[in-house]
Amino acid sequence: MSDLRPGVLFDVDGTLLDTNYLHVIAWWEAMNDAGHPEVSMAAIHRSVGIASEGLVQRLLGHDDEKAREGHSARYEALRDHVKAFPKGAELIRHCAEKGLTPVLATSGKEKDLEWMLPAIGAEDSFAGVTTSSEVEDGKPAPDLVSTSLEEHHLDPDRSALIGDTVWDVEAAAKAGVRCVAVLTGGISEAELRDAGAVEVYADLADLLDRFDDSLLARLLD
Repeated sequence: MSDLRPGVLFDVDGTLLDTNYLHVIAWWEAMNDAGHPEVSMAAIHRSVGIASEGLVQRLLGHDDEKAREGHSARYEALRDHVKAFPKGAELIRHCAEKGLTPVLATSGKEKDLEWMLPAIGAEDSFAGVTTSSEVEDGKPAPDLVSTSLEEHHLDPDRSALIGDTVWDVEAAAKAGVRCVAVLTGGISEAELRDAGAVEVYADLADLLDRFDDSLLARLLD
C-alpha cells in the first residue's frame, strides 16, 4: 500500500497574499531604474508568477541583474501594504481538518518565510514549505511543484495546486497534478481554463464556501 498522502499545494503571491500588483509596481520601478522605460505595467502583469530571472528574460529578451536586484529592493519598500486574502487561513485549516496535507509552495526565497507565514496567518496548519531556494528552475518549470510533492510524500493523483496565474497551471501540469485557480491574481477565468485549470473560483473564500463540491473534496474519495 502506498504511503503517499493526498495534499494541497498553496501558491502565495496572488493566491494567499494580495501581492501581484505590488510586484508590478516594484518591477516597473526596477525596470525604469535599470534603464528599461519601454517595459509597461501591463506587460509586467502578464509575467508575474514567473521566477525572477525568467520574468526578466521574457520582458527584455535577456537577463539583467540590476533589474532583478532592483525589484527586490523596491518590493521591500512595499511590504507594509501586503494583506492576506479573506478566508485563506480558514481554507488551509479546513483542508488539514478534512485530511488533506497543506503545503506552502512559494516562488519566494527561504528568507521570505519570516514575513510570509505571519502574513498568511496559518503557520500551525502547514505540513511543510517548499521555496524557490530549493529548486533549480522556477515556474513555469515544474521543479517547485515536483519538489513539494516529493519532499512531503504527496500522491500526485490525489493532490492539487491552488494558484492564480497561467504559470501556476503550466507548472502543475508538467508535474502531473491538477490546478485549481482563483481570480485574485488578475488573470481571467478564460485564460486560466485555456491553460488547463480544472476549476476556477473568484477567490479563496468562494472555494471554501464550495469546498464540498470542489476537486479538493474529491481528492479524499
